[in-house]
Amino acid sequence: MTYDVDRVRARIPALKDGTAYFDGPGGTQMPDIVADAMADLLKSGVSNRGSVTAAERRAEDAVQAARMAGADLVNGDPSGIVFGRSMTELTFEVARTLAQNWGPGDEVVVTRLDHDGDVRPWVTYAQRTGATVRWAPFDPRTAVMTPDDVLRLVNDNTRLVAVTGASNLLGTRPDLAAIGAQLASSDALFFVDGVHLTAHASVDMRAMGADFYACSPYKFLGPHCGMLAASPALLETMHPDKLRPSTDQVPERFELGTLPYELLAGVAAAIDFLADLIPGDEGALSRRDRLVRSMTALEEYEDGLHARMRSGLEAIAGVHLYGHAPVRTPTELFSVDDVDSGEVYRMLAERGVNAPASSFYAIEASEWIGLGSRGAVRAGLAPYTSAEDVERLLEGVEIVASAA
Repeated sequence: MTYDVDRVRARIPALKDGTAYFDGPGGTQMPDIVADAMADLLKSGVSNRGSVTAAERRAEDAVQAARMAGADLVNGDPSGIVFGRSMTELTFEVARTLAQNWGPGDEVVVTRLDHDGDVRPWVTYAQRTGATVRWAPFDPRTAVMTPDDVLRLVNDNTRLVAVTGASNLLGTRPDLAAIGAQLASSDALFFVDGVHLTAHASVDMRAMGADFYACSPYKFLGPHCGMLAASPALLETMHPDKLRPSTDQVPERFELGTLPYELLAGVAAAIDFLADLIPGDEGALSRRDRLVRSMTALEEYEDGLHARMRSGLEAIAGVHLYGHAPVRTPTELFSVDDVDSGEVYRMLAERGVNAPASSFYAIEASEWIGLGSRGAVRAGLAPYTSAEDVERLLEGVEIVASAA
C-alpha cells in the first residue's frame, strides 16, 4: 500500500497558497469534495427532516449517511452516532446526564494528559454532585501514561474513567485496549476522547472497550462539528434534558435542536475521502475495510515523516523537545532557548510555516510538564503534509534558533 501524498494534496484547495500547515491538530484543511458536498446540499431544497417532500427526504438522507459513515469510521453502531456543535459540547451533555445518578461516595477518574474537553465536564459535574475526582498522572519527562497509572485509581465506587486516545499536546497514545479490558469487568463506564487520535490511526472503539468515543470531524478533513459514538442500548439508559415536543428516540434525544445538515453532508464526504486515501477495490471492499486500509497506510506514511521531523528538530542546537512516548501521533511540542514560543510561532508564520504556540486547551498536561498555561510550539502532521513541508519547518526553526 503506497501512500500518494501528491494525490491527496491535489484535492486540498487551501494548499495553493503555498503555506506549510503544521496546525492540523487544531483543525485540518478541507478537500474540495468535502466543501462541494456541503455546498451541493446548501444549494438544494432542504427542509427539516421528514419523508413527505423531497426537501425533507434530502435532509433525512444527509443525517443517515453521516451516521453510517461515522459508524464505519470508529467501528460503531449507526444508531449510536450522535452529532453536536463540538466534542466539548457533547461531552458536557454526557457528563450532565450521567451525573443525574452520581453522588457522595461515587468516583470519577480523569487524567493529567487530556485536553480540558475530557477533563472539565467530568470535574464540573463531580463537584456539583459531591462525587470524588481521581487524577491519573503521567511521566512528565517521557509523557508516557501507563495503564496502571489509570487502573490503580479504579475501585468499586468508580462510575466513569475518561482517557484520551492521544494527547493533542504531546502525541502520547495510551494503551486504551489494556485499560478497556480491565474496565470491562467493572461497573465503570469508559469514555475515550478520540479527537486527536482519529486523524492518524484506524479506530476500533469495540476493540478498545470504549463505552463512549468522541471525536471532531474538522480534525480529520471535515467540517466544524462534534461526533459521539456509543451503543444504542447504553444511550437508551440515559435521559438528557430536552424540549417537551422533541423526540425521545435514540440517538436524536441527545441532539438538541435542528441538526446542521450541510455539515453532516461534509462529515460523510470527509470519511469517504479518508476511505479513498488508498484507491482501488471500491466495489469489493466495504467502506469500513477501506478505512482500515487507508488509515493504516496513512499511519505508516506519517510515522516515516515524523521520524524525519523529530530527528531534524533534535539536531538543531537550542531546541528542546517535550515528550518521548514510543507510541504516539506525529506531533511534536518544542521550544527554542531564549526565544518566546509566541515569537517562534510568528517568525515561522512569516516564512509560510504554520506551527502555533499555546497549551492548546491541554492545560493540565502543560502545567504537569512545567510549561504552565503558555505551553510551547506544536507541529503536527496531517494527511497532506509533504516531505518538503517538513524541510521548510526544520529550516525555519534552525533560522530562529541560530538568531537567538
